[in-house]
Amino acid sequence: MLIMRTLNRPAPSAEPSAPTAAVPVVTAADCGLLLIRLTFGLLMAAHGAQKVFGLFGGDGLTATGKGFAALGYHPGKLFAAIGGLSELLGGLGLALGLLTPLAAAALIGVMINAMATVTGAHGLWETDGGVEYSVCIAVVALAVAAIGPGRLAVDRFFRWGAGGWGEAALALGLGGVAAAITLSL
Repeated sequence: MLIMRTLNRPAPSAEPSAPTAAVPVVTAADCGLLLIRLTFGLLMAAHGAQKVFGLFGGDGLTATGKGFAALGYHPGKLFAAIGGLSELLGGLGLALGLLTPLAAAALIGVMINAMATVTGAHGLWETDGGVEYSVCIAVVALAVAAIGPGRLAVDRFFRWGAGGWGEAALALGLGGVAAAITLSL
């Protein structure tokens, strides 16, 4: 056994080894991702809390349900709860970097519904009531799923915490399918 270990050991290098560069614990990219996640995530969570709980000047579930019913979602209160909870939980998940692909999917699905039922008929620009804001939120959510939430996230301990094509495809696919099902009801 000792002979096998000795024979399989790599030959010592004649050149001195280069010093290894210290990798910072937290990079500027990690802080940048945290800033994006916190800004979009907490704003979306607050937007959902307006719908569900009437917080932050929101109308609450009953009034929001009437608005959803006027848009063709029946029963309006149920769809208002689904939309509001998707924004609330998706926003909190994005902010914490927790289950990031699923959080991104929730926000993407809600934004697709908003574009299809509310803002799509008004063109691109927000000043005309268009899709600009919804597109930005959906793209940021998709980008965070693709890039990964960074080291300052709960997901850093899990395989999907690094982001990637699969995570982005899951977020976009699941959000798109949920939006299509909701719009078809």
